[in-house]
Formats: sequence, C-alpha cells, structure tokens
Amino acid sequence: MSLAMTVEERQAFLAQVHVAVLAVAGADGRAPLAVPIWYDYQPGGEVTLITERDSRKTELIRRAGRITLCVQGTALPYQYASAEGPITTIDDTVTIDQRWSLANRYLGPEGADAYIENTAGATERMVRIHMRPEHWLTRDYTKLSP
Repeated sequence: MSLAMTVEERQAFLAQVHVAVLAVAGADGRAPLAVPIWYDYQPGGEVTLITERDSRKTELIRRAGRITLCVQGTALPYQYASAEGPITTIDDTVTIDQRWSLANRYLGPEGADAYIENTAGATERMVRIHMRPEHWLTRDYTKLSP
C-alpha cells in the first residue's frame, strides 16, 4: 500500500489551514531560505502568499522564480504535503481586504480585525505572490492499519 496521497487528497490537505514552511534557493553561496508563512490555496488552483516587498524572502523568490511549500499536520498519525512550482505572478499591490482574508483564515474574524488594526501601515509594503504547484511529495500515515 502506498502512503502517498492521491491528487484529490493532496489538494484537500494543502487547502486546510496549516502554517507552511516556504523554501527558496539561496544566493551568494548561502543555503536555501526556509521560513514559516501563511498561505491560501483552493484545490486545483494556485498558492498565494502575502509578504513584505523588500524582504530577503521576496528578493530570493523573484530571483529563483520558483518555491517549495511544505505543510504538515500536527495530529498523529502525521500527514504532509510538499508542493513545488513556478511563480506565476507577483502583485506589487495588496489590499487590506486581501490581507484580512488571509488573516481570517488563520485567526478568525476577530483575530483578523485585530491583526489588521495592529499592522495598519504594513499593507503598502506588501506583495502578493502566486505559485502554481507542479511537483508534489506527500505522505499520509493515516493509511497504515492500526
């Protein structure tokens, strides 16, 4: 029996709320950058991220043109999905509504309101990055018999 997820299982898993670890090729002889990040994904679509325009992360993403996201469930038995693919678009402007929507995914409506209020000046410094998943690596240990 394969522990790999089917296409439908991996898309559904990535669409769940998980903090992802984003990995992107490093520069100047440094190791790849790997950082936790919020993301959004609808099955069959693209992954979207919102982050600081002038960050090292964004600079490396622009240079590399592709990223990997790895998400892991925290309940036993473990599941994970790693999705790698090209950057399709980087939106140089982000709206408060886009930021609120992503924060709501992770914090709920009241938490999203507080997050936006406490980071009011950040919107102008943000970009929205789109990645199309092409290559997947998955494991679903819930498929093992008890």
